[in-house]
Formats: sequence, C-alpha cells, structure tokens
Amino acid sequence: MSKTFLTDMFFDELNSSVLDIDKAETLPPLCYTDAGFFEFEKKALFDKEWLCVGRVDWIPNPGDFYTSEIIDEPIVVVHDRDGTIRAMSSVCQHRAMLVAEGSGNTRTFTCPYHHWIYNLKGELINAPAMEKTCDFHKEESSLPVFKLEIWHGFIFINFNDDAEPLTPRLAALEPILANYDIENAEGPVPDRNIKYEFSWKVMFENNNDGYHANKLHQGEFHDYIPSDLAEFPEQLPENTAGFFRTNGTLHKDASFNPTQKALMPVFPKLTEEERNRMAFANLPPTLSLVLTSDAVIYLILRADGPESHKLDLGVLFAKGAMDDPEFDNKMEMVLERALDINAQDVHVDELVQIGLRSRFAKRGRYSWQEGAQRQFNTWLVPRYRAHWEDIKQQAAVGE
Repeated sequence: MSKTFLTDMFFDELNSSVLDIDKAETLPPLCYTDAGFFEFEKKALFDKEWLCVGRVDWIPNPGDFYTSEIIDEPIVVVHDRDGTIRAMSSVCQHRAMLVAEGSGNTRTFTCPYHHWIYNLKGELINAPAMEKTCDFHKEESSLPVFKLEIWHGFIFINFNDDAEPLTPRLAALEPILANYDIENAEGPVPDRNIKYEFSWKVMFENNNDGYHANKLHQGEFHDYIPSDLAEFPEQLPENTAGFFRTNGTLHKDASFNPTQKALMPVFPKLTEEERNRMAFANLPPTLSLVLTSDAVIYLILRADGPESHKLDLGVLFAKGAMDDPEFDNKMEMVLERALDINAQDVHVDELVQIGLRSRFAKRGRYSWQEGAQRQFNTWLVPRYRAHWEDIKQQAAVGE
C-alpha cells in the first residue's frame, strides 16, 4: 500500500486543481488508483461527510427495512413502528455476524448465527445462554446507530456524531431543486447494487461532465442538449455540501427518451426557464441528480475500493405519473434510452480507469465546459488538505 503521497509537496500541488477553469488541471492519477490513497480518502471524506444511503420511499411502512454498505460498512435502514427512520450498523455485537440481509418487513433483527435479537431501535433485547457470562449487560451491546438526516426524501447518514447538520449547507441547491417537489415524487423500484470496476470519482466526474455529451453521445441521444449551452454558478458558499450546473436545451421539455420530449407529466411547478433547460446537482461523495422537466434521475454511489464502487440507480416522476395506464410502456422507452446512454458512459469509464493506471497518464487541462469538474475539485481538495494537516498534527503530538 503506497503512502508516497503523504508529503507537503503532494498536497500543495493539488492547489492547481482548484484554480480558475482556464488555469486548472486535473487531479493526479494516483487519486483514482492507489490503495493507500483510498485508505486516506476514507478518513478524509467518508468518515466525516454526509453519505446518501437511499430514499424514504424505499421503506414506506412501519417495519420496512433495507440493507446497504459503503466503504465496507454494512448498514441497515429501518422504518421504526413509531414512524422514525433509523440507520444502524447491521453487525451483531457478539461475533460480527450480519443481523440483516436484503430488504423486507420485520419486528426485530435476529442474528441467524446465535439468535441474539435486536429491536428496531438497535437495542439488544435477547441474548440466549449469556446468563453465566460475567459482567455482561445487554444495554452495552446495542447496534451502533448513525446520525441521520432526510433531505428531499433522500436518507443521509454520517459516521461522525459531531458532524455539522447537512441541510443548511445545501442552501445553494434549493433554488435549483425546489420546483421539482422531489420529496413527494414517485418512481419504480430502483436498480440497486450495480457493480462497476472503476473509481467512484471517475463516475462522479462523468455524471458532472457536459463536455463529453455531444461527443460521446452525439446524434439523437444528446444533440438537443448542446454542451455549449452549459452554465456554471460563478460562486458557491465556501462550506457548501453540494454544487450544480445547468444546460440549456434546443426545445422545451427535453427529456432522455427516443422522442427527445417529455413522456411523463411535467413537474407542475416548473417555470418556463426550467422547462427549457436541464439541471445537474451533485452532493459528493455519494449522490448525483439529473433533473429534466418530467423526470429526476438519481445515482447513489457507494465506494468499496480504490478502483470500484456500487451504484443504486432510480428515477422519480411527478406524483400521479404512475397511475397512467400507459406508464409501463412509457417507462420502457425511458429505460431504452437511459440504458443506451449508460452503456456508452460505462465503456468510457472503464477505459479511463485503465488509462489512469498508465505511467503515461498525466494531469490534464480543462475546457470551459468542464466547470463542474473544477467544482468537484473545490469540494475535494480542501478536505484532502485538512486531513493531511490532521495527520501531521497527530504525528507531532506523538513525537
């Protein structure tokens, strides 16, 4: 595991990635490939930032639960019978067996190994044959419960109990999302646990990238959303937890399907301006949103290695859209185009990951149409630098 990047010089060089777009350069390839850097990144980002792990509508009823994992941490999210949404470690506090798999509805979580039983609050309520164990107290063996926030129906957790609240740090995104009413939107069951063999950052950058749209997806897939109509906010708050871009369209209510126009009901509160553009909102390191006039596509990225991650992919429509007798047929058309575009993106991402391993991979320069990549860097680099300073301070204390 390489730690050669743990130098002041390396982190000072990252500053060039947050310069103005006409001067900025990409992150070093090592940031996408190196196992040691991923271990550093887990502490710099994933142990401190808010992580999207799903949506409230995945667990609509009391007792509903689903499982997930990110950076090798197994998680169970449950709708408690008192109405509370709760996220916990699904690791039994006895011998580390997982107490939940998949999804379903339950009254308790029972470890299948030794039948320790936890309630939906994570409290241990039964531990068979432990009466002869000295100084064993059930109340000391609860499942760890994570700090949780719900934002527009998305469930976020934080492994850091002292983390600042998420919602106030997303104020810059509210004007972009407000009229989509995402909290009350509806959609079919998402496609979960899609495994990709490339870095989560490679996919996050691809999700942000308007520069490639009319090149890779040229023709009927994307030409009605020209890359040269991309716009980026001039300034975002320094402590923002998310960023966005917009992209004008050649016709009103453009959408990703073979007709190139909205098939589903248009979100009723959208303005004329919003119906003549698309928006892309990003909450690293886990959530990307693509907003069209009739659909919101969400991508939840769950890193599990330096060069791999899992994806939960879903789409949301205006409330009532699924009542349309033609919904299934329309959904097929939406999926047809989405899968075509996704196949092109995934193929490119796989090849980018191969290229990043090369001795000839270098730090490149950006087009103005890649402004969202600089936004991403502006989120990443200060967090990398802050953790490096923490490491140096801890080392100094230990001397």
